[in-house]
Amino acid sequence: MIGLEVHLQLKTRTKIFCGCSTEFGNQPNSQTCPVCLGLPGSLPVLNSTVLDYAIKVALSLDCKIQEYTKFDRKNYFYPDLPKDYQISQYDLPLAKNGFLDIELGSITQQIRIRRVHLEEDAGKLIHRPDFSLVDFNRTGIPLLEIVSEPDLNSPLEAVEYLTHLKSIIEYLDVSDCDMEKGSLRCDANISLRKKGEKELGTKTELKNMNSFKAVKDALSFEIERQTGLLRKKEEVIQETRLWDAKGLKTISMRAKEGAQDYRYFPEPDLPPFVIDDKKVQEIKNTVGELPKEKMLRFIKEYGLSAYDAKILVSSKKDADFAENECILLYPDKDKKPIVNWLIGPLASIASDSNCSISEVKIPGGAEELIKLVNLVEIGSLSNLMAKSVLSESISNGKPASAIIQEKNLFQVSDTGSLDNIAEVVIKDNPKSVNDYKAGKNNALMFLIGQVMKISLGRANPQVVQEILKRRLK
Repeated sequence: MIGLEVHLQLKTRTKIFCGCSTEFGNQPNSQTCPVCLGLPGSLPVLNSTVLDYAIKVALSLDCKIQEYTKFDRKNYFYPDLPKDYQISQYDLPLAKNGFLDIELGSITQQIRIRRVHLEEDAGKLIHRPDFSLVDFNRTGIPLLEIVSEPDLNSPLEAVEYLTHLKSIIEYLDVSDCDMEKGSLRCDANISLRKKGEKELGTKTELKNMNSFKAVKDALSFEIERQTGLLRKKEEVIQETRLWDAKGLKTISMRAKEGAQDYRYFPEPDLPPFVIDDKKVQEIKNTVGELPKEKMLRFIKEYGLSAYDAKILVSSKKDADFAENECILLYPDKDKKPIVNWLIGPLASIASDSNCSISEVKIPGGAEELIKLVNLVEIGSLSNLMAKSVLSESISNGKPASAIIQEKNLFQVSDTGSLDNIAEVVIKDNPKSVNDYKAGKNNALMFLIGQVMKISLGRANPQVVQEILKRRLK
């Protein structure tokens, strides 16, 4: 039984309770003031954009926005928490009772969202062999915590949930979701129980996971660890454990605190907030098209398969690039050819370059990609040659059309010249000819390959196949 706590940094220009900048990567401790440092006499004031962004996210997860909400003090000592308490929300969070659907294969599973609440981030500790440093620039960055019910039952489901949640957040444009910068962080609560039992087992909380892979690996390890304990009739201790990415194991950090350990009480320096229906409706009108809605529209308007559409809409930037610069401008009514190139060769190049398809620098822009796909579709360029040209174009910065013209790479479909090559290939490969006549169809593919080799990849493979079949018959 797995439940996830996602901490999301909202990308406002200023912090949640003061006017300090939220810009990442500046000189340590250069973005602080008496409010975010918790100096005596300072008073917090809620950033209204933070509240708007939080409501936007909660609505997108089908949560019920609380009409009455307040902030609380969560008391605990930690070196990067300058006030010795964190302003958070406890018993009256911003929103509750939402859900997020995930898909694994053909199965759709609904994951319940318990609560969505606002809080301030703590600072950052930098550990050295003999001492530790603290940077308070991150203190007071607005955090949105999204807590799921323990409805996930495998590491794969957890990753699918996080992937889908991240996609929704990116569509809303309220966070950059950069896990390396700490903008998106995830804690996981996991327990085991025997099938058929209703009572939850003793849970452990996993921290220090900075990638979806780390979440998957940490959960997989913890399942094995807890299974081993239970099979030996040993007790699972409720505790917080850190993920050791190098050792690929979890390590005990501290005994798990309960709510009573934090001594929550209402934040006296912030008034409660009443959020009326008009405010909620105004923000709802700004949500726009979300991934699932865009996927269904792509299927309906462009005739795409659910599989292709899901890949394209997973990133808003990629979806916008695919639709506005490629699909809409592709001249044929059938959009499948250009989509195949977007999620195939271009996606492969993007993966090798560690970027998204919209970030791949195509010399001449998307128009050159459309021209290239068109040449393949009308038979002027082989699919293999086109892939090679695209790769070369991106590597050397020269438009694909220029490379094709310079090297005269247009596909040869002239039966006269191809017939002559086929005659040479048949004469030089008597064993393959006999194999084909004996019913071995793979021999034909070998002969086609030889013609392609002699023609330097320019021969039209369909025409070559017809010529060889005719001659061999």
